[in-house]
Amino acid sequence: MGARDLAWLIASLVLVIAPHALRAPWWLTLLTLCLFGWRMYFALNRAPLPSRWLVLGVAAVAMLGVWIEFRTLFGRQSGILLLLLFSGLKLLETRTHRDAAVAAFLGYFLVITNFLYTQTIPTAAAMGLALYLLTATLIGFSAPQRPARANLRTAGLLLAHAAPAALALFVLFPRVQGPLWGLPQDAYAGMSGLSETMSPGTLSSLALSDSIAFRAEFQSAPPPQALRYWRGPVLWDFDGRTWSIGPSFLVDFAAPRGGRAAYRYEVVLEPHNRHWLFALETAASLPERARMSFDGQVIAGSPVRARMRYELASVIAPEPEMRETAGSLRRALRLPQGFNPRASALAAQWRSASADDAEVLGRAIAFLQKGGYEYTLEPPLLGEDSVDEFLFSSKAGFCEHFSSAFVFLMRAAGVPARVVTGYQGGELNSVDSIITVRQSDAHAWAEVLLAGRGWLRVDPTAAAVPGRLSSGMARAVPQVATLPLMMRPELEWLRGVRDRWEAVAHKWNVWVLGYNPERQRDLMSSIGMRNADWRTLTATLFAFLGAMTLVLLAWSLKRMARPDPVQRAWRAFCRKLAARGLERSPSEGPRDFATRAARALPAARRSILRIGALYIALRYGAHATQPGVARLRRMVREFRPT
Repeated sequence: MGARDLAWLIASLVLVIAPHALRAPWWLTLLTLCLFGWRMYFALNRAPLPSRWLVLGVAAVAMLGVWIEFRTLFGRQSGILLLLLFSGLKLLETRTHRDAAVAAFLGYFLVITNFLYTQTIPTAAAMGLALYLLTATLIGFSAPQRPARANLRTAGLLLAHAAPAALALFVLFPRVQGPLWGLPQDAYAGMSGLSETMSPGTLSSLALSDSIAFRAEFQSAPPPQALRYWRGPVLWDFDGRTWSIGPSFLVDFAAPRGGRAAYRYEVVLEPHNRHWLFALETAASLPERARMSFDGQVIAGSPVRARMRYELASVIAPEPEMRETAGSLRRALRLPQGFNPRASALAAQWRSASADDAEVLGRAIAFLQKGGYEYTLEPPLLGEDSVDEFLFSSKAGFCEHFSSAFVFLMRAAGVPARVVTGYQGGELNSVDSIITVRQSDAHAWAEVLLAGRGWLRVDPTAAAVPGRLSSGMARAVPQVATLPLMMRPELEWLRGVRDRWEAVAHKWNVWVLGYNPERQRDLMSSIGMRNADWRTLTATLFAFLGAMTLVLLAWSLKRMARPDPVQRAWRAFCRKLAARGLERSPSEGPRDFATRAARALPAARRSILRIGALYIALRYGAHATQPGVARLRRMVREFRPT
């Protein structure tokens, strides 16, 4: 195999593995690139390839390194990294174009593995380019002397022929709910988002992430910033430092009554490997196959491991429902013994000085408002009595510090309370008017149970730092340098660029990645195929592919049956001679046939030999010029065998 073909193959493989190299251990990436370079060195210097035992030794050492790194050779990450390694090792034993074709096919498989991590537009574009180069490389193996530009043109033509079939398969192939295959559990290990627990520092570290949690598109004007509380996990149990969900159960959903405003919207939720869905408080409907927990969480039937689209309706401030059980009330008052004595003493004072729970709540809010607390992304570390240290010593924290301390005070004063986590706010995209909620919008607030009013939302962070709710986190925290780049106030122009990109990415997520059974049914209905089931879709798909195959076959046969102008002129010449009894034998070349015909027709000898010589020059010469072709056609037209 020549150096040029090898260079094309290596360049294609480097493009394919480049995204994986960003996730792989540095030593494995370096080793794979060294294997590529080593094989290129052998080709340029025409040196013999290394022995098979050396290749096996490199493979064994590298596999041992992968096992030490991941403690397994199976799973998504370790398995794909081994494929990267094998692509380099395969090149070391590549001697013929057949061997190189196997390495190219491994490259095709590695193209697919990139989509196990991300399905973004840049990934699709990069892998499309890699697919194009791999195809051109394979074409080059079949014609080593052919110009590279011609190989690229042929590869583009082949992919253009395949594009309609790929589009038909995408649109018409019957969709199933969820992915067509399962991924190993390590595929979901890196997903970020809210968790089932909350302790000091949990949400402040999440707030540094600029990644998208979900996007919400409202059918009418969206609610104002202060009303955008997106409800997530509800935390009941406290061990002195960490809040957790604890036991939970599902209930029959009943739509809330009343409310001062209602909203209908669609959510595109990013995968987070948890069961909960996010809804604007308070959910007035449920997505398909979703349930409601006893404490108001919207729960999916399975962990959200792929991007999910669902529709919801919500109402603001509905009529309260008093349906708490005795067990729930006990949980909402439970506190661990021996923690935070100063906060407990303060809550006892409020209890003795207040006529009812509402007055206790008012005293707690006033305490936070006058306490001089600071909202910060870099809260100090807290000890065993974390609530006491936050309320009376450091007076600096993030939303988890405020909500945790507030719920502790309420419970210590005998008022049922719980912590609610989720997201607050969201940014209105200036391009498509969709609200984008990021991990940096993660928030925690409190709910207290008041007689006759039900569970009432209280945001202790907003009480202590009003700017958090009105201006957002970016303007509420003093440490601007610690904010994610896109959240810094001085980079408004850059956010405009991001809005445009995210608007395009949202359409990609909804119409390409989110092309689920519902989207497919809607599309089929719009083109007249109502109630299309899998049988109808399959029949339509095969009918389209069959028709496309027939069209391409007819086009190919037409091209094969239509000779070039030189060949057409020669066949016309042969027919004229055949009319005089001089049939050309199938095995007879043009020179021999012209010589035989000239002997049989001496009167036309000169014309026959001139036509034969010109045909040979045009047919087998370097290239057929247009004047030469025209001259041959004229000579054949004027030829009269006598």
